[in-house]
Amino acid sequence: MSLSRIALSSGRSIELTELRMSSTYGGMLEGYPCARVNDMKVRGLRRQAADAFPAAPVHLIPPVRTYPDTTAGPFGPVEVLPSVACIGTFRSAAVAPALDPVLHGSALTVVWFQPHVDVPSGEDADPGLLGIPWEDLARDYEL
Repeated sequence: MSLSRIALSSGRSIELTELRMSSTYGGMLEGYPCARVNDMKVRGLRRQAADAFPAAPVHLIPPVRTYPDTTAGPFGPVEVLPSVACIGTFRSAAVAPALDPVLHGSALTVVWFQPHVDVPSGEDADPGLLGIPWEDLARDYEL
């Protein structure tokens, strides 16, 4: 059973089968969000996804970075990522048309950031999710 379905802009329907959400800056004890910290957070989340789901390729949707403060600190300007870090595993029909649709599917693990704790679904999902080039990124597997 899937958590939700998303209709990609390509017309393909994908199912969200697992979703992990965490606070982007949870556990940050000192310092402030800046480009260097955010780059480490993005790399770390991508690494977590690859370690947790080794059977599927990992795709990162580049996060939106905002700069709410014009005053730069010792590590550069304040740079903020959306507050929720997400790792989702998606499944769909096989990419290769020659594969039997009863026996094969395709999978992709996606890393993205979003502003709210909402399960992405339908056509209202994050634009980055809707624009995933599934045929180029997902890997076919046998059921």
